Amino acid sequence: MKLQRNNRLRAIAAGALAVSGVLVLTACGSDDNSGSSSGGGGTKTDASNIKCEGKGQLLASGSSAQKNAMDLWVKNYGAACKDVKLNYKATGSGAGIQEWLQGKTAFAGSDSALKPEEVASSKKMCKGGQGINLPMVGGPIAVGFNVPGVDKLTLDAKTLAEIFDSKITNWNDDAIKKLNKGVNLPNLKIQAFHRSDDSGTTDNFTKYLKAAAPSAWPHEPGKAWEGKGGQAADGSAGVSSQVKQVSGAISYFELSYATASSIKTVDLNTGASAPVQATVDNASKAISEAKIKGTGKDLALDLAYDTKAEGAYPITLVTYEIACDKGNNSDTLAATKSFLTYVASEDGQASLKELGYAPLPAEIATKVRESVASLS
Repeated sequence: MKLQRNNRLRAIAAGALAVSGVLVLTACGSDDNSGSSSGGGGTKTDASNIKCEGKGQLLASGSSAQKNAMDLWVKNYGAACKDVKLNYKATGSGAGIQEWLQGKTAFAGSDSALKPEEVASSKKMCKGGQGINLPMVGGPIAVGFNVPGVDKLTLDAKTLAEIFDSKITNWNDDAIKKLNKGVNLPNLKIQAFHRSDDSGTTDNFTKYLKAAAPSAWPHEPGKAWEGKGGQAADGSAGVSSQVKQVSGAISYFELSYATASSIKTVDLNTGASAPVQATVDNASKAISEAKIKGTGKDLALDLAYDTKAEGAYPITLVTYEIACDKGNNSDTLAATKSFLTYVASEDGQASLKELGYAPLPAEIATKVRESVASLS
């Protein structure tokens, strides 16, 4: 039964990526792995529950971690709302925020909340208002690996920090052996890959390393990679592709990329009674511990990266859609609210789990819908 379910998840995620490939070809100004536009095929939704508003082209960009979810949302919304053509480009969180701050897009996708200086900059563009964070996608950041002969691997935060900071450089290192007794670890160089672009996934991954292994990770968390050594690739698609192809590779990316490419993922020794797998349900346990730290209509979350709760997978991200609370572009406001209302709805969130994402906890989803409804 478990094997059948895993195969089903891989097939669904692979199908989403296949749909994504078609969407990329039709998206204006996009390149491989960087865009989506309204198209056909994929998960069904009840179109009667989507309230269409506005018309014309709706541009958005940012997080590549939410790309597979966005592809499905755009497809479903486009099937119901023929007058709106939405183009989401997975440029990475940092680039997405910058394009939005420059007024080039209606909203941005980011795997981390706006920084204070970004909020300040947003006030120039949001006439009479400012940028707010609307959590929309949750899920685990998987640590994928490609070690010949090794099907199951357990690591802890300290060991991960030392691997990604080039302090542990071989797969048969004693620290890895200690966590994997009975596993035949090869004498093979570790090929650690990180994101080359400014990435909210990097921000969340390094927040985990800093929170759970502060003595082993001396760098400050952030969208830009600060660790020593390693190799870089662009986007979640880029780093996951390297892990798939390169013997000895390890990297971090959103779970659906691992599922779609059949990449093995690390189990985490968090201090709980048993190592924790990177699954949607285990990530949901960690996300459910998050606290809202934003004020007013801003719903930025404080995630529990150092949790030791049983079965809670701590390397999680929540992707935000970022828009103005007041002062949104009047030409795209109606379509923006219509689309975000759909993705925050029960229908929109229900499609996430089979792609390897965690639907928002009910209490948070309710607040998101209220904030979206108030956008002006």
